[in-house]
Amino acid sequence: MPPTSTLVFVHGFWHGSWCWSEVIPRVIAAGRLAVAVDMAGHGLYARRPRWFTGQPYSPEAVDTEVSPVADVSLDDAAALLTSKIKRIGGGEPVTVVAHSAAGPVLTRVAQQAPELVAHAAYLSAYMPASGVPAAAYTRTPEAADDQVAPLLRGDPARTGALRLDLATADAAYRQRLYEAFYADVAPVLADAATGLLTPDGPLGIMLGTTALTDDGWGSVRRTYLTCARDKAIRPALQARFVAEADAAFPDNPTSVVALDASHSPFLSIPDELAGIVTSLG
Repeated sequence: MPPTSTLVFVHGFWHGSWCWSEVIPRVIAAGRLAVAVDMAGHGLYARRPRWFTGQPYSPEAVDTEVSPVADVSLDDAAALLTSKIKRIGGGEPVTVVAHSAAGPVLTRVAQQAPELVAHAAYLSAYMPASGVPAAAYTRTPEAADDQVAPLLRGDPARTGALRLDLATADAAYRQRLYEAFYADVAPVLADAATGLLTPDGPLGIMLGTTALTDDGWGSVRRTYLTCARDKAIRPALQARFVAEADAAFPDNPTSVVALDASHSPFLSIPDELAGIVTSLG
């Protein structure tokens, strides 16, 4: 019997529910209900720092202004996603597809309310081990050559955010951003996506931890979709997430699906991605 649970898509940092707009119609056409939601601090919940729209442009403000989303925590993000899942599913479990920094949010939700998650799918996402903050993985050898870290501005401990300078006119910086997120995306589409980004990802989401148990997150079916050409979350780090999860919960191993894509397959290969996630449930 084909899977029937509703698919709920959650974007990563700096993006919004809009990034799934090429995938959802394809999933619906294949016969599954699907919806994308905004993560806390993003989309309709985003709050932009003053420097982002202020004139004249101030590099000092970019580096020092405290983020208006500095108060957003992993608890907040998980509570928001849980409330949306309950409303979307009407109490029935849903399949959640989390991209990038949405991974720790999905992990927390699946641990706290495993009955609400039929399947947890991580699309080149952080899938932290028990008690480990997602931020810790940015300092591991497997993340040594990621191309997002050099793009970040200011001290996150001071600003409360992982910040991109989306107001800069520096063409070289914008090219590096394109390479980090959209290396295999059509340029016109990548430009449009870049224009929709918001500058601050709440540091609190990356600092939060979740204690994982056999009857919580460990009981939920999970799939990890790897991206072989990802320059934001490197393939070696993706493999580490899977290895740690399987070592901790060997009776519920991770299914792995390999994609030949960079960090944004929802824009570069929406047909292939939609076909894969439609089969989950």
